[in-house]
This record gives sequence, C-alpha cells and structure tokens, in this order.
Amino acid sequence: MRYIVLLGRLLFSSIFIIKGLEHFSKTAINLGTKMGIPVASFLVPLAGLVALAGGLSILIGYKARLGAWLLVVFLIPTTLVMHKFWMLKDAHHAMMHNYCFWKNIALLGASLMIAYFGSGPCSVCKQCCPNKK
Repeated sequence: MRYIVLLGRLLFSSIFIIKGLEHFSKTAINLGTKMGIPVASFLVPLAGLVALAGGLSILIGYKARLGAWLLVVFLIPTTLVMHKFWMLKDAHHAMMHNYCFWKNIALLGASLMIAYFGSGPCSVCKQCCPNKK
C-alpha cells in the first residue's frame, strides 16, 4: 500500500513538471503578454520555475511541504489571472476557463494537504531522516 502514495505523488506532480517546462516556451510567454502579464518574458518563466521546483520536490519527496507551498504560491495568482471565466463573453472560452479555474482550485486543495501531511512513504526525506514526521 505504501507505493500508492508514491504513485499519487507521481500523478499529482506530473502536471506541474510538464506544464512548468512549457512556461519557458515563446508560446507561453506570448500568451502571458496577450493576457496582460507585466514583464511576461521574466514572470512567465519564473512561474514555470516555481511550478517545476514544487512538482519535482513533491515527486521525489524531498522537502515536499516546501514544494507544496511553492505550488500554492504558483496556483493562486495563476488561477486568478489566467482563468477569469466570469469576464469572458464567448461561452466556449468561458466554459474552458471555468473548468481550468476549478481544476486549479482542486490542485490548490491537494497542495495544501501535502503541505500539512508531507510526502509520506517512499520519499527521499523518509530515507534521509526516517524519524522526521
């Protein structure tokens, strides 16, 4: 059963690792500029770095609580700035952003649980510091 937690960390962190890397692309930076992000060429890759660091931390279970807080810091502004479904007139786009908004809220909830409970079994922290909670 202890490997279920490892699988959960893998599945949870994968979106932050994959999408975090995408924040370094011209496409992502251009989208950030279009969405009104100031200094998008700096802030979009910075957001990607935060998401990537948080995702990797949780995946390997090293400082997972800190990694989860990084994801909280990433998710709150990203959700509120990038997924303003309530301001969109096009029903299709509004529906897509509504979905993304609530997906991010769910990810935020899971991040807060990891921030509280930590990485669990099968993690680097459990190998390095077996007596730590």
